[in-house]
Amino acid sequence: MRPRPLLYISAATSAFYLLTQRWQPFPGSALVKGCAVGALAVLALRARGRRRDAGVLALGLAFSTVGDILLDLDPRLFAFGLGAFLLTHLTYICLFVRNRTRERRRDPAHFAAVLLVVLSSAALSVWIVPSTGGLAVPVVLYICALTAMVSTAILARSRQPWVAVGAILFLISDALLAIHKFKTPVPLRDYLVWSTYYLGQCGIALGYLASGREAGQSMLTG
Repeated sequence: MRPRPLLYISAATSAFYLLTQRWQPFPGSALVKGCAVGALAVLALRARGRRRDAGVLALGLAFSTVGDILLDLDPRLFAFGLGAFLLTHLTYICLFVRNRTRERRRDPAHFAAVLLVVLSSAALSVWIVPSTGGLAVPVVLYICALTAMVSTAILARSRQPWVAVGAILFLISDALLAIHKFKTPVPLRDYLVWSTYYLGQCGIALGYLASGREAGQSMLTG
């Protein structure tokens, strides 16, 4: 399957999942949810040979797809879904570290952005973790991995800014989910969490693939 149809499948299933929030879960909703990011995983997998470490990106997206499905199937699978997304962040960290732009000059803006991310994550942890009960250790580990993922995405200095933007959106999505689950209801949570999450994954995946396209040839348009 060529890249454009995969993008259409991803966007269409994501929009359908977003618009049907009030009726979920319904038969097949987990499959619809999984197809949104799963199609991006297939897109990345097909880019192997044309983009360095596209297979690593595909693996991260595949872990996310598993996490999406687990969280949609049964709330009791939350810890397993969290584990799948933990693997996603660890995979993304590897991806960003291996493909960082090697520039000697230091950019204060990037370091300031990382500092802001770290401070925000620390504040969220202090507020959230006391309410997580038996999940305190997994949640702390997850927040650390998520923070490291966003920080490495920023410091990688990709030629496509959407990679860093996507990582930040991913963080926002998880923060909203955590606040709603452990502290206080978030208005329109389902819509906000899915929108920021999906756009974040698109930013990471499509931004990374576009940043490595060969001269004169777009891997996204085929």
